[in-house]
Amino acid sequence: MGSILNGLYYGKIIPVERHNRSKEKQMEIVQKIAEVEKYFINKLSPDDCVRFHDLTDLYSKLSESDEYETFAYSFSLGALLMLDMLNVADGMESK
Repeated sequence: MGSILNGLYYGKIIPVERHNRSKEKQMEIVQKIAEVEKYFINKLSPDDCVRFHDLTDLYSKLSESDEYETFAYSFSLGALLMLDMLNVADGMESK
């Protein structure tokens, strides 16, 4: 694919779109969640159904925020690791 910077710049790497739901276990859980949501939606009054959707939206926003924080932290750690390695490489060249 080329360099990471190139991929990020030209939009070939889009971390927020990295949802890999192809794993069988994840798909099974997603299906169960959908079934439970459908069950509750069918039981709730229209007002309660709106509140339920609001609740699930809040959980989604919280999850997205957590994913972003994890991504930012991991990216920062990676950058610090690279800086540390550059310092080691500089030390090796000066010998």
